[in-house]
Amino acid sequence: MTEFGVEVTADDIVETLGFFDGWEERYKYIIDLGKELPPLDDGYKTEQNLVRGCQSQVWLVSDAKDGKLYFHADSDAFIVKGLLAVVLAAYNGKTPAEVTSFDIDAYFGRLNLLNHLSATRGNGLKAMVQRIQAIASA
Repeated sequence: MTEFGVEVTADDIVETLGFFDGWEERYKYIIDLGKELPPLDDGYKTEQNLVRGCQSQVWLVSDAKDGKLYFHADSDAFIVKGLLAVVLAAYNGKTPAEVTSFDIDAYFGRLNLLNHLSATRGNGLKAMVQRIQAIASA
């Protein structure tokens, strides 16, 4: 599998979103990011890989190479795939210690993202982050 988020970093996303004036343009950018996610093989779309707490179906798997974690994810909703891309840009290609110490709340704050999502989408986003941090802590 190819890794998303190694070449596009969290700082890149913050900087790019800062160029847009309104949230309609920002949503389009986030959706476009989701289209760049490599497809997740259907064999990984299992109950075990399903992230609980998301409004849409979200599957998340991980692997480790050279001490770094790589996450692969997919969803049945375009905006959620974009949100997955935002999250993977923050975590992919980092050591477990870097993943657990990354200040995701500050990152979301810089994006001003949670203020523009429904409560259920915000909870789904937090569920994705919790799953990734649990994997890194294992």
